[in-house]
Amino acid sequence: MRILLTGAAGFLGSHLTDRLLAEGHQVIGMDNFITGNKENLAHLAGNTNFSFIHHDVSNFIFVPGEIDYVLHFASPASPNPASPLGFPNLPIQTMKAGALGTHNSLGVARAYNAKFLLASTSEIYGNPLEHPQKETYWGNVDPIGSRSVYDEAKRFAEALTMAYHRFHNIDTRIVRIFNTYGPRMRLDDGRVVPNFIQQALRGEPLTIYGDGSQTRSFCYVDDLIEGIYRLMLVDYHEPVNLGNPNEISIKEFACVVNQITENDGGTIVKMAKRLGDDPNRRRPDISRAKELLEWAPSVPLAQGLEKTIPYFRQKMGL
Repeated sequence: MRILLTGAAGFLGSHLTDRLLAEGHQVIGMDNFITGNKENLAHLAGNTNFSFIHHDVSNFIFVPGEIDYVLHFASPASPNPASPLGFPNLPIQTMKAGALGTHNSLGVARAYNAKFLLASTSEIYGNPLEHPQKETYWGNVDPIGSRSVYDEAKRFAEALTMAYHRFHNIDTRIVRIFNTYGPRMRLDDGRVVPNFIQQALRGEPLTIYGDGSQTRSFCYVDDLIEGIYRLMLVDYHEPVNLGNPNEISIKEFACVVNQITENDGGTIVKMAKRLGDDPNRRRPDISRAKELLEWAPSVPLAQGLEKTIPYFRQKMGL
């Protein structure tokens, strides 16, 4: 297939690009590098099946030639107001990527009668009252909270994708992505995996926001990409959760990172209360993915971290 992939220079986008090329497809990557990294695609120089367009998806998208599939992954990461690393605060750009970017990407799919896949997120569930989270759960989201620009952008993107499916008969897919980690993550994006790994490699105590009882479910990037690729190939239009159902508290996760990096710095609690609308618990119900895609993650957390840490060590010059 000839595939347009927005957000191709991002963490997930670049890994998905590699997988698509490995499967023999032609990939047109699109990114404006507002948070994407050119280095994530540098190894593809000279690959005749890969081309790149420097473009902001919030503006009208034109791609010459036929397109068989559009994958819309362009979006800044979910904002983390607790981040000490100063990840760019991009609220307007985040909303535009989810709203205008989705509209423009769907327009390409409609123009070429191409299939379409939206990268959505577990954040659409907000601070969930249902646990674990099934695709049928409507969520508990603060529409004006600190994370709202990301949450509501993705919720709008899902609604628009389904509208194009129902009204224009576009062949669509929606993947709801839970916490994913691996090489090529931004060091400064403020999420817990980059924060903890960098602090551990510097021999510092790991900073925990809240009391550490809040949970996440971490999926290694190769597992996630496998699930996304399988979803591309099935005829299914409702959202599908992809993530690791093995739930772990942030306090426990800090201990795992310290153990693997042999960091004796311990942990430090920055603030006792949960910050803003930071979710208390996050765990996917992947029953739908198991049945539909015959998919489940296979990389244990410790093994995934051992594959990820050398990337951070190299980027930090250690």
